[in-house]
Amino acid sequence: METQRIIEFPHKNMDKRPRKRPRLTWDMPPPPPPPPSAALPPPKVVPAIYCGQEFGNGAMPNYAYSSVFYRELPRNASPPWRPDDKDGHYVFAVGENLTPRYRILSKMGEGTFGQVLECFDNEKKELVAIKIVRSIHKYREAAMIEIDVLQRLARNDIGGSRCVQIRNWFDYRNHICIVFEKLGPSLYDFLRKNSYRSFPIDLVRELARQILESVAFMHELRLIHTDLKPENILLVSSEYIKVPDYKLLSKSTKDGSYFKNLPKSSAIKLIDFGSTTFEHQDHSYVVSTRHYRAPEVILGLGWNYPCDLWSVGCILVELCSVSTFQSLWSLGEALFQTHENLEHLAMMERVLGPLPQHMALRADRRAEKYFRRGVRLDWPDGATSRESMRAVWKLPRLPNLVMQHVDHSAGDLIDLLQGLLRYDPAERLKAREALRHPFFTRDMRRGGYHM
Repeated sequence: METQRIIEFPHKNMDKRPRKRPRLTWDMPPPPPPPPSAALPPPKVVPAIYCGQEFGNGAMPNYAYSSVFYRELPRNASPPWRPDDKDGHYVFAVGENLTPRYRILSKMGEGTFGQVLECFDNEKKELVAIKIVRSIHKYREAAMIEIDVLQRLARNDIGGSRCVQIRNWFDYRNHICIVFEKLGPSLYDFLRKNSYRSFPIDLVRELARQILESVAFMHELRLIHTDLKPENILLVSSEYIKVPDYKLLSKSTKDGSYFKNLPKSSAIKLIDFGSTTFEHQDHSYVVSTRHYRAPEVILGLGWNYPCDLWSVGCILVELCSVSTFQSLWSLGEALFQTHENLEHLAMMERVLGPLPQHMALRADRRAEKYFRRGVRLDWPDGATSRESMRAVWKLPRLPNLVMQHVDHSAGDLIDLLQGLLRYDPAERLKAREALRHPFFTRDMRRGGYHM
C-alpha cells in the first residue's frame, strides 16, 4: 500500500516539486459494493450538506439554494469519489473530510484559481483555510509556483507577521491543496459589509505602514506581488466594534444606521501569491487586477517592483475615501473604476495630470492607438460612450479627492500618494522610501491606531 504523501512545513526538500501525483488509498475511486451477504453494520454517522458550486462569492457560506439535502457520512471516512464540475472545481460537501485529517466546515470564497474552504485540522486541533486549486494543468502549475513563493516568504518572515503562513500542501484527487492559517476578512469584505464607509485616517496610516512593510519585505527577497488589492489584504482577526459615524449624525440615512464597524485590531497580512514573480522572470505580459494596474503595464513598457507601489497608492485612496453620502462614486468603487484601457488612462490624467510624453512615445503597438500624433491621449474623441465620458469627468483631482474625506494629515497623505502614483516607475517612491515619509514619521508620537 502506498502511504499518504503530505508535505509538511517546514521540510528539508521544500523546493522540490512532485513529478508524479501519488495514488493514495483514500484517493482512489470507490470499489464496487460488496454482495448483500457481506454487508456490515453501518458506522456511526454525522450529517453533511452537499455544496457543489452553489455557494455565493461572499466571505460567509450561503445556504440559500435549492439543491440542499442531508446525507449521512462516517466521521473518519473518505468522501465518495465525484467528478469535478465543468470548470475543474472540486465538488465537496460540508461535514465530510478532505483527506482523513481535515474536516470541511464551510466555503470561504472562490476565484479563477479554485475555491477556499474553512476546515478543522483534526491533528493540530485548529481551524485552517485550504485553497483547492482547479484540476487544470495551468492552475496546477501556478499553484506549485505559489508554493515555492510561500515557502520562501515563510523562511524569511520571522514571526510570520507580514504574509499569510503556509501550514502544508498536498495533492488530492488531482487538486493541489494549500493549507493556510485561518485569518479574518479581507479589507474589501470588511468595507463591503460596512456599507463601504471609509476608515479613519489613523487606521489608514497603520494599514498603510503594514502594507508597505510587507511589500518592502517581498521586494528585498526579489519578489514582486503583482496583484495587490484590498481583496488580497486580510485582517488577522475577525473581531470588530461599533462606533458612532459622526459624518452621518447630522444626516438622514435610509436604514437609520448612525454607527459603523471598525476592526478591533489593525493587524493585517498579504495573501494570494499565485501571480507573484521573481525579479529575473519575464515582465512583458499584463499583470494586476484592472483597477490597480500601473500605467507602464497598460502601455506595454515592461514592469518591475514599482508596479506594486502604484497598486498600494490606489488601495490607500480607496481605504480613506470609498464612501460618504456626498461622494461622487457609487458605493464600493475603486479609484479607477473602469474596464477599458483608454478610459483608464483618461481617468489617470483627470486625477493626476497628463501622462509624460516620453512614456507615450515608447508605448508598444497595442497602446499606440490610445494617442493622437503619438503623444496626446485620444480623449474624449476616442471615448466609446457618453457614460464613459461622464465616468471620467466626475473624478476630482487627487488633492481635492483626499481633502473631501480626510480631516487631518491630508497634506502629508496627498504628498505620499503623489509619490506612489507617479507615472514614471523610475521616479515612483520605493517601499522603504515611502515608510520614511512624513505621513508616517510626523505622527509616530500618536502611537498608531488604538481603540
